[in-house]
Amino acid sequence: MDDALSDDGRRHVSAYLSANPDVADRVRRLCEQRDQLRAAYAPILREPVPPELNLGRIVEASRRPSFASWRSMAAAVALLALGGGAGWIGRGVNQFPATGVLALAQEASQSFTTYASDHGRPVELRAADSAELVAWMSKRLNVKVTAPDLTASGYRFMGGRIVPTAHGPAGMFMYDDDHGQRLVMLMRRMASSGDAPMSEHEMGRIGGVAWARAGMGYSLVGDAAPKDIYPLADVIRAQTAKI
Repeated sequence: MDDALSDDGRRHVSAYLSANPDVADRVRRLCEQRDQLRAAYAPILREPVPPELNLGRIVEASRRPSFASWRSMAAAVALLALGGGAGWIGRGVNQFPATGVLALAQEASQSFTTYASDHGRPVELRAADSAELVAWMSKRLNVKVTAPDLTASGYRFMGGRIVPTAHGPAGMFMYDDDHGQRLVMLMRRMASSGDAPMSEHEMGRIGGVAWARAGMGYSLVGDAAPKDIYPLADVIRAQTAKI
């Protein structure tokens, strides 16, 4: 995954993956997850070291030895050891808001939790009003929107709504099957205009797949394992790529 093999080792692994497509697919998805994690934490890597952990200040404090100052210095050195030279990563990851498709994945999961269990009014505009819905979404998101079709995969389009997120308005589409299983797809503009590969995510019992294309982010979530949602997300990705 990290391209650290020798040439001979790479040939052996490539041959093995060619003969084992299931393993090759797993490695591919792990690589995509690695790239997503790197992208998600890139802003943290670029952060400056906090002033209290500046080596110059630590040295200055060491010239005024006292129990308190030595204890502070020891704590600071321990944090530096944890963080290394990578922008003080030693802080708890929960202190940082998610970014990129990871943030979108969280927002989609929250929308699923809020609306999928609502049997009275899970969507604001139903499938019969799909023309009005996509026009509304297209205007709010300032991009042409279409409702993906999952009929061939056994899911009916229920409708949707505009939902608020910390990164602006997002469009939510909802689907269900003959067993009452529901899926939610969330889409919104991303801060970056680039692409992000499909990445599986799981938050409690909610699994999903998120990706970005041309500055638009998409996340399909449901009460299922990410591997079961992946083929459906791939159908949506193929359809949205034609817009």
